[in-house]
Amino acid sequence: MDFSLSPELEDLRQRVGAFVETHVLPLEGEPENFSEHDNIPLKRLAPVQEQAKKAGLWAPQSPKEFGGMALPIACWAVMYEEAARSIFGALAMNCMAPDDGNMSLLARIGTPAQKQWWLRPIVEGKVKSAFAMTEPAPGGGSDPGMIRTVAERQGRKWAIRGRKWFITGAAEAANFIVVARTSDDKRRGLTAFLYHRDQPGWRIVRRIPIMGPEEHGGHCELEFDGLEIDDDNVLLGVGDGLKVTQIRLGPARLTHCMRWLGQAKRCLEIAQAYVNSREGFGIKLADRESVQIKLGQVAQQIQIGRLLTMHAAWKLDRGDRARKEISMAKVHVADTLHNAADTAIQLNGARGYSKDTILEWIYRAARAARLVDGASEVHNMVLARFLREEGRDFWSWSAGNRA
Repeated sequence: MDFSLSPELEDLRQRVGAFVETHVLPLEGEPENFSEHDNIPLKRLAPVQEQAKKAGLWAPQSPKEFGGMALPIACWAVMYEEAARSIFGALAMNCMAPDDGNMSLLARIGTPAQKQWWLRPIVEGKVKSAFAMTEPAPGGGSDPGMIRTVAERQGRKWAIRGRKWFITGAAEAANFIVVARTSDDKRRGLTAFLYHRDQPGWRIVRRIPIMGPEEHGGHCELEFDGLEIDDDNVLLGVGDGLKVTQIRLGPARLTHCMRWLGQAKRCLEIAQAYVNSREGFGIKLADRESVQIKLGQVAQQIQIGRLLTMHAAWKLDRGDRARKEISMAKVHVADTLHNAADTAIQLNGARGYSKDTILEWIYRAARAARLVDGASEVHNMVLARFLREEGRDFWSWSAGNRA
């Protein structure tokens, strides 16, 4: 694997960095740019999003014919990390969850008609979207095989009944993907469907209060009471719901890591600037060995996370599912983000704990990192299963084609 960036990708990285510096970072300094849910009001972000479109920095995961960049996943890693230097950077360039994962999924498996009706509006930034899979206990969470929401055939339509919760972005979303049970088959018992918020037969029960900060549209509990969906709006095919979730969640987990790495680097940036200038007891904080050790350890963890993430992205681009590599990156980078924010707050003292910096915002967001898209414990179980099955080959290198 070659870790050097092509001239084109290095140019993209620099353009993203300059855009964030000029157009996005200033948004963080104005209190009115934070809503009651600790996110930026979409109306305030809209002018910056238009500038990102004009700069050719928009929807990197999506087809060019809809206004996206159609980049390979390894290029996402470079762009997303740079974009996430600001907490609003990924939103500004339309590569923030859950839209990011939904666009990637629809671009890959949607029919031409589904791409036109469901994908294009998300890519263009006209609507937001949500992926409805997780359910209240005893329903499906990390184990989609436990999903209890059912879809029953009624002619050429399906009627969906059940409940979902912690559905990110649901209160703002127009286009939804919902996973429901269509049979008791262990491998082919689930089906994924597309629907619009204006269709009858479902409702948002509540927006679930969380520690925050929140995504646009919050994290909602949904109830389905006879939502009707046509056969034309089945993703892939009946019984392919588990495959749909696997196609979506693997890359989506990795794009979380890409953005978290950018935020972790921002934490060290803030910490380094402060310790370079702050003096106490006759010495700058940056000159204290204990401070140097803290910063050095986190810097190392971030670089390990970058290597894990890029390796997984490289494998995905070559058609590998990279399940083992994605799980390793997900666990490590989630821990690293939390540690980076915690260390930066500690070194900034009360300033770090206050809202005078964005460290406390990142710290609260970081706690969710070890839960979203599979808890760390689940990913460690995945790794243990691979270790049991592969033995010493767990650490084997990928064999490339040789002349």
